Amino acid sequence: MLTSVDRLLFVRGVPIFKELRDDFLVRLASIMDEQEFPPQHTIVSQGQEGRSLYILVKGSVRVHADNQEIARLDKGACFGEMSVFDAEPRSASVTTIDRCECLTLTQQQLYEAIEETPSIAVNIIRLLSRRIREQNQKINKLQNGSINRRLSDGIYQKLTGV
Repeated sequence: MLTSVDRLLFVRGVPIFKELRDDFLVRLASIMDEQEFPPQHTIVSQGQEGRSLYILVKGSVRVHADNQEIARLDKGACFGEMSVFDAEPRSASVTTIDRCECLTLTQQQLYEAIEETPSIAVNIIRLLSRRIREQNQKINKLQNGSINRRLSDGIYQKLTGV
């Protein structure tokens, strides 16, 4: 998959790791495992216990819950980070769209890394906050669309008597 230099350069570009010192990135990159997944493979399943976060090195995945797509993620994106922190079942499933290569980091590896370099926790909080904000915006759009639809239906009914 990646040489140690390529792995370091790749990890350096991942949003949650961008502000970390190079010495820490070298250590972090060296402990991550590499995994490959075929197309249409479910990497994590909604409701399943999870103890690893995944970083997409190659390919793209579909994040979905209850048969509804939530997002599509590409190279450099990470997923699975929520279960690593709260030890709750996975909130969504992640399925490969095409062949994917991932770096994985277990909960234990991540906790040890955070103890050594606490700033990684701040970066992860930023990532989670960004994702919450994006979901809130989607919810607001859906709610506004629903309100507008109800208003226009009400006006139509009054005008047409239907």
